[in-house]
Amino acid sequence: MFKHIDRYRHLIPKSYKAGMLIDGLVFADEHLLPQIEADQTKDQVANVATLPGLVGRSLAMPDAHQGYGFCIGGVAAADLDEGVVSAGGVGFDINCGVRLLSVPADAREVAGMIEPLIHQLFRDIPCGTGKKGAVSLGGRELDSVLHDGAAWAIRNGYGTDEDLARIEEHGRLESADPAAVSNRAKDRGHVQLGTLGSGNHFLEIQRVDEVYDEEVASAFGLQHDQVTILIHSGSRGLGHQVCTDYLDVMHDGMKRYKISVVDRQLACVPIGSQEGERYLKAMAAAANFAFANRQMMTHWAR
Repeated sequence: MFKHIDRYRHLIPKSYKAGMLIDGLVFADEHLLPQIEADQTKDQVANVATLPGLVGRSLAMPDAHQGYGFCIGGVAAADLDEGVVSAGGVGFDINCGVRLLSVPADAREVAGMIEPLIHQLFRDIPCGTGKKGAVSLGGRELDSVLHDGAAWAIRNGYGTDEDLARIEEHGRLESADPAAVSNRAKDRGHVQLGTLGSGNHFLEIQRVDEVYDEEVASAFGLQHDQVTILIHSGSRGLGHQVCTDYLDVMHDGMKRYKISVVDRQLACVPIGSQEGERYLKAMAAAANFAFANRQMMTHWAR
């Protein structure tokens, strides 16, 4: 049962489920809350709260819905010394994210060109399950992508240095180690760079319909009725395989570290363990692949 703190915050107390070590907290309004209650989101927030070494609360953001172990939109912070890392908690699509491109044109200027633009985008940016891109990378070159992220793409002509200043972490997680990524993951990813994928991934031509804050919009180079392109994609098959590989590692590791979980999808190991540290390096490498992937789609969209 939720304990409603206010209109937008709803507490799941530790008493909700046996084994909870911290409270859960859901951020949602009166329209979103019934949707969150319609699936297993609430129980997944509570299940996460049973993991050892978490601090604060097990959180669910307004977009929360049922996921793998963690709900989608779930957030939890772990103590570096006592906490655990869960591959399922990070998810299969590592560094799934969006890239917004402002187009120097308004909706009226492109009104008669939307259909041919869409067809050209389809030709230049492959989409769909297992689709191959225009680039096929060998071992060393793929390792460079996993190490350098978006900087690799720009170094090879897919964008400009200015792009890096506008990407989270400048398009690269420094902790990445390509050696922590399996050959199977690399085999899945070496032909997928610059591809959109399937599922909820998309590339859309959009229009700025309403501006709520002129100052902020101006800082981002946006104005009313302007055309934009939004790219939503992640680390493709490579990231999926990294998660799959380390879920197996963590299932085995829990026996060694005497960790039990209420849901096997929450398989985890101590952050400081050999398995935990290796996973974090592989996860960062997959995140760098996603940064490079979105950068290359940015280049081809332009």
